[in-house]
Amino acid sequence: MNEARPYARELGEFLRARRGRLRPQDVGLEPGGRRRVTGLRREELALLAGLSTDYYQRMEQGRDLRPSDDVLDAVAGALDLDEKERRHMFALARAARRPEPQRVSREPERVPESTRRLLAVMATPAVVLGRHLDVLAWNPMAEALLGDPAGYPPGQLNMLMLMFSDELTGDRTCENWERQALEYIGMMRAAVATDPTHPRATEVVGELSIRSAEFRRLWARHDVRESVSGLKTFHSPEVGDIDLTWDTYPLPGNPGPVMLVFTAEPGSPDADRLQLLASLHATRVRRA
Repeated sequence: MNEARPYARELGEFLRARRGRLRPQDVGLEPGGRRRVTGLRREELALLAGLSTDYYQRMEQGRDLRPSDDVLDAVAGALDLDEKERRHMFALARAARRPEPQRVSREPERVPESTRRLLAVMATPAVVLGRHLDVLAWNPMAEALLGDPAGYPPGQLNMLMLMFSDELTGDRTCENWERQALEYIGMMRAAVATDPTHPRATEVVGELSIRSAEFRRLWARHDVRESVSGLKTFHSPEVGDIDLTWDTYPLPGNPGPVMLVFTAEPGSPDADRLQLLASLHATRVRRA
């Protein structure tokens, strides 16, 4: 199989998703009569980009095609892509047209001992995530918040999987839940764009696609996000809901693990609940 094909397929799926979100009136076209597709038709998008319908269709189908930067610019303009989406599209297209695929490291991800020492002295929940959101290391505050990582089955200790599990998501009608899920999905999308056939990406996305209709719906949107920070609500039966800000900090390596740190506004009720949760957890550990 052509090694560039997975990138071309990912590019095609991204283009279809972006075309599907545009309405004719968004780009100055008349809606016309009854439409059989959501969003623009292929021929409409091709017309806007100045391409033949056949050429654009082959792009969406991920066929052996290597569009130039000028063509990509025209498609990006027709799809009204923002800057993050343009970078994502160009990265996929350039990977697809390389004569030889770029070598991507698939070595096991390791957490330096110095990073583990840093985690241990931090007074707020923090974990180290691999490129596919696997939890590689954590500190006691994170254990108080997320539960004992040792209690999870092999391969399940993954922030995206936890987002769609009953244990941590709680009430999915929470107004912030979908936004939180899309932030993690955006991080996984970035990893998939770097290496579409990585076995771990295939495993996580495949399992969640089978298990969760909600994940399938959100993943199919092909939203592109450079998620480096956000807000997450944790549901604790002991202390109630805790709203925490999260930020990611890259660790050595490219692509390499990142440190995900959760913080609360000092002096806020969320900070008080987080400290109470940590105290309860410490008490349980001492008794054990």
